[in-house]
Amino acid sequence: MNAPRSTAVDLFAGIGGFSLGLTRAGFQITHQVEINQFCQSVLSRHFPEVIRHDDVNTFPQAWTGTGHASPVLVCAGAPCQPFSVEGKRRGVRDERWLWPAVVDTLRVLRPRYFLLENVAALLADRDAFGIILGDLAALGFDAEWSVLSAAEFGAPHPRERLFLVAHPESVDGSPRNLLETGRDRRAPLAAGGLPGLAAHHRRRAADDWLERQPSVARLAHGIPHQLDRLHALGNAVVPQLIEHIGRLILADHAAVLTS
Repeated sequence: MNAPRSTAVDLFAGIGGFSLGLTRAGFQITHQVEINQFCQSVLSRHFPEVIRHDDVNTFPQAWTGTGHASPVLVCAGAPCQPFSVEGKRRGVRDERWLWPAVVDTLRVLRPRYFLLENVAALLADRDAFGIILGDLAALGFDAEWSVLSAAEFGAPHPRERLFLVAHPESVDGSPRNLLETGRDRRAPLAAGGLPGLAAHHRRRAADDWLERQPSVARLAHGIPHQLDRLHALGNAVVPQLIEHIGRLILADHAAVLTS
């Protein structure tokens, strides 16, 4: 009999970049939280067995009393507009600052690990990043973070993003190195997803991932189909990068269980 797979919950799931990468790494995605209807339709197609919720603010309450076991991992590609150099950079004063809802989720679900992705500019906002680290410490987590480039995993663009992994505090305080890439920045992946493929194959893969989505709701709301697609792809993460981090987390989790 196969051992049960480590479970993960995907907040701000988008079109499933985190879920895809983590599934490839060996996780079982049990829940996704996503408010955008177009993205929900993409998730429904590719992850039909996953339980979905549409509001990160009410997700902890929805989880309470269900009897679900704590997941090994919660991940969050939280909205980047409060810190993006292309926006007003209002930080914690921005209505899209949803970190308190993430903290509530972590407090209720009590995962072993937490993975956060956001724009690198978040590091420059000492108030916001200080709040994040303080809240994680209060929940019993230690954390490590790094700015990683999509180009390290074969993407044709740099797309530098901040990644933070929170994990149980080490007994000796030593770093866990859960964000080590060990990759040649110039070496694309040979296959396995959008990055690392020839340009026309990347476009075809993206089209395959998004195709055959219901158009009635989009037309009813007056939202052009192409804008939905561009917005969804623009917010997506590189699945190979998430897969790599996911494998490191699973290896660390296995080592902790056997130590």
